[in-house]
Amino acid sequence: MLRKAYVPGATALLAALLLTGCTDGSPDGGRTDDANQDGAGTTTVEAQPGKYRTLPEACGAVGHGTLDSLLPGIKQITDPDQRDRAYQGQATLTYDTDRKVGCRWKVDSTEATDRLHIDFERVVSYDNSVSDDSQAQSVFATKQADAHLPVPPTTPSGSDTAPGAGAGSSSGSGSTPSSSSSGAPSPSSSGATPSSSAASSSSPPAADPADLQPRTLGDLGDEAFLDDQLSSSGSTAKQRTVTVAFRTSNVIVTIEYEEQPTAVGVLPDSEEMQDKARKLAARLADSLGG
Repeated sequence: MLRKAYVPGATALLAALLLTGCTDGSPDGGRTDDANQDGAGTTTVEAQPGKYRTLPEACGAVGHGTLDSLLPGIKQITDPDQRDRAYQGQATLTYDTDRKVGCRWKVDSTEATDRLHIDFERVVSYDNSVSDDSQAQSVFATKQADAHLPVPPTTPSGSDTAPGAGAGSSSGSGSTPSSSSSGAPSPSSSGATPSSSAASSSSPPAADPADLQPRTLGDLGDEAFLDDQLSSSGSTAKQRTVTVAFRTSNVIVTIEYEEQPTAVGVLPDSEEMQDKARKLAARLADSLGG
């Protein structure tokens, strides 16, 4: 019986031909990665994540000097331990400190009770086609709409600043407390004499109530607004609440500053409270790097 000859070279040639057939026409072995392609073969790009991945420690975000200004009663506290607790504030309850943190302060003084609340929210989009910034912009738009800011009136000249009378009349429903006499310093405190026409032209005018109305702010973060509300309670002392909210990338910061005088009939000063709240907002924006 004859045996067939075994030719090693032929076997190697056959293996080479089979390998060439499997790889011919596809430099990557015939495999295509379509994980980032849609049905039409177009590559899709995932939306970018937001700038911020963490949030600051809220109760440590406001310095003692700022708290002294917003909460004058702190300096009236004689007990050192009690004063330290007042500076520390109280953290708001949260279950995810990477997404939402806040802190509250409340201090009584001989003249008023002052409250401060700050809130940081980091917005995250769970839709790969929507960026964190875009989602934060949508959340902020809803927040601003809920504030029901008055629409600024337009003037025939097209100027950006409307006359005080026109802006004051736009509030209509009385939801803009800054249009009241509490919106600007009283004549007695500034030394102005309303009955003198000469004084109005030579002395710096008090803040126009129109400038103190709830409004959007163009010099804070990516977008911002300010709200100012005076409680309508009857016989009790009225409480004023000034809210400043702003967005920087995918973080939304909200400041609520409240004051309620101890004496009935005394109105918290709108201009002073707005100025303090806006200064705090600017400091927080700077601390975020925005």
